Amino acid sequence: MTGTGEAVLFWIAAPLMVLGALGLAFSRRAVYAALSMVMVMILLGVVYVAQGAEFLGIVQIFVYSGAVMMLFIFVVMMVGVDASETRLETMRAHRWVSVLVGLGLMLLLGSTLGGVAYRGGVPLDQLNAGGNVVLLGQMIFGPYMAAFQLIGALLVVAAVAAMVLAHRERLLPKPDQRAWSRRRIAENKNVAGLPAPGVYARHNAVDTPALLPDGTPSELSVSRILVARDQLSRPTTFTEATTEMEHELEEGSQR
Repeated sequence: MTGTGEAVLFWIAAPLMVLGALGLAFSRRAVYAALSMVMVMILLGVVYVAQGAEFLGIVQIFVYSGAVMMLFIFVVMMVGVDASETRLETMRAHRWVSVLVGLGLMLLLGSTLGGVAYRGGVPLDQLNAGGNVVLLGQMIFGPYMAAFQLIGALLVVAAVAAMVLAHRERLLPKPDQRAWSRRRIAENKNVAGLPAPGVYARHNAVDTPALLPDGTPSELSVSRILVARDQLSRPTTFTEATTEMEHELEEGSQR
C-alpha cells in the first residue's frame, strides 16, 4: 500500500512531469524541448526509486537523462536546426493521416483500459525478495524475451533507416579551400572572405553581427541558423562602443 511520503512525492513530481511534457510538446526550440524531456526523465527516475525499483530509477536517470538526452542536446547545439527547413512539408495530407492514426490509437487504448480489471497489488518486499535486479533480468529474459528481442531489432532497423535516409551522395567532389578561393575571385564576391561576428561591436560573440564603418550591422556576418532562431543580439554601433569604452577608461582612471 502506498505510504504518505510516496503519495506526497508523487503529487509533487507528477505536475512537474506534466509541465515538462507540455514544454516538450509546445517548445519552439529543440534545446528547450530536450531539456523538458530531461526533467521528465529525472522525475520519473525519482518516482521509480520511491516505489522500490532502485535499479530501474538509477538507469532511467543515468542512461536516458545523462547520456541519451545530453547527447541529443549537444548534437542539436552543434548542428543547429533551421526553422525554414522544419516548416517545409514534404508529404501531402500527412496531418490528416496523423490525426486519424492518433484517434485510432486513442480508441484502442481506451477500449483496452476499459476492459482491465484492477487487482490488489503484491507488497514490494515480496516482489523484491530475490533482488530487484535479479527479478528484472528474469522478467526480461524470461516471459518477455520475444518482445525484448523484437524491440531491439526495431531500434536497430530504425537507426539504420535514419542513416540511410540522412545519407546524401555527392554529385560533385567536395570543394577545398583553393576551389572556394578561385570561385570567390572569379565571381568577384567576398574576395577577402566573410567578416567575422563582433567586428567593431561591443561583444565578439557569434550572436552579435559585425558592424560596418557607418555603424550598421553587416548581414554577411550573420549566421543563417541564428537568424532562423531569432537569437541575434542587438548590435552596438561604433559610436556607442567608443563612448562606452571612454566611460569605462575614465571610471578605471578615477579608481
